Amino acid sequence: MWALLSLAIGSFGIGMTEFVVMGLLPNISADLLPATWASAPEDAVAQAGWLITLYALGVVIGAPTIAGVVAKYPRHRVMLALAAALTLGNTLTLLAPTFELVAASRVLAGLPHGAYFGIGALVAADVMGPGNRAKGVAFVLTGLTVANVVGVPFGTFLGQRFGWRIAFLVVALIFALAAVMIALTVPAHAGDPGRTLRAELRALRIGQVWLTLGVGAIGFGGFFAAYSYVASIVTEVAGAPAAVVPVILIVMGIGMTIGNLVGGHLADRDLKRTMLAGLGALIVVQVLLALTAGALIALGLFIFLVGFVSSVLSPSIQTRLMDVAGDNQSIAAALNHSALNIGNATGAFLGGVVIAAGFGFVAPVWVGALLAASGLVLALVSFGIEARSARTAAAVA
Repeated sequence: MWALLSLAIGSFGIGMTEFVVMGLLPNISADLLPATWASAPEDAVAQAGWLITLYALGVVIGAPTIAGVVAKYPRHRVMLALAAALTLGNTLTLLAPTFELVAASRVLAGLPHGAYFGIGALVAADVMGPGNRAKGVAFVLTGLTVANVVGVPFGTFLGQRFGWRIAFLVVALIFALAAVMIALTVPAHAGDPGRTLRAELRALRIGQVWLTLGVGAIGFGGFFAAYSYVASIVTEVAGAPAAVVPVILIVMGIGMTIGNLVGGHLADRDLKRTMLAGLGALIVVQVLLALTAGALIALGLFIFLVGFVSSVLSPSIQTRLMDVAGDNQSIAAALNHSALNIGNATGAFLGGVVIAAGFGFVAPVWVGALLAASGLVLALVSFGIEARSARTAAAVA
């Protein structure tokens, strides 16, 4: 259990570094883009949103390449190296003096993200054993969701009070702690000496892998479209003071934490139903959020539900990808986080586009509902093809 807790500390840091930017976009904009902020704050926030997109780009690049290269090495050593790399990347964000250098540091900080979660999920699944694999994945992901209850609101509070860089100082210290804990508590866990990057990349020849990645990328883009601009929704749409932003982030984080734990149990019982119902529910709550965002109490309620429903989906998508990837487990587990961060980049980008086009800060939520609907269509196609293949195989037998 200590080993899983050590991995969860690292996932806590990842959750904080990925999401704390969203609550601090106005502060980062004012500091790093002062001229644009003075003349057009909405344009400055939209430009700063590229920091979210660039971090996600780092994840997309790093997840398959790093996971494929390190598949042959002992997994406990790989996890230690990834925690050290995350410490370094976030230290660079803390120290970078200009927007351009901060942007570059976000790409570097994102590179180890997917491999950390992917290989950590394999370790956790092995520890928990058959029949409890999704619960093991959910345990590691719990660090990420707890970060949204504690780390992100706390980092947002510190960033608003003492400057946004303080939040990244805290993040770097958390990753340093994770590295120490992993070194002390994660037991030897052999890799696969025969695996190569080329062998791992065979997973990309499997059609169901691409469909599942599409569900994660497009469906989760719906979540990130709304989440990326939550600070501006709270202050500009609901008319609440900036001090309310951390409270709303806590509410969303509580929903994410509960949803992740529930999702692990549901996915072990019926993965297909969990994915389809979760995507359908995400569409509904996004629409309701868009319609009621001007009322603070309703905003808080539907932000909670968006967090809950999206996190119910996480363990099922991760486990589904591991199931359809065959022997290519390391890269498949990591590719899930590439997909989710394509969703992160897509949601943040499209949200910024509709804001910059003058549609207001609620527009990204409507974009999110459309993306979730597209993800549901892909999931239905994936399961439909699987069912048809099973019927064909049964008829031949």
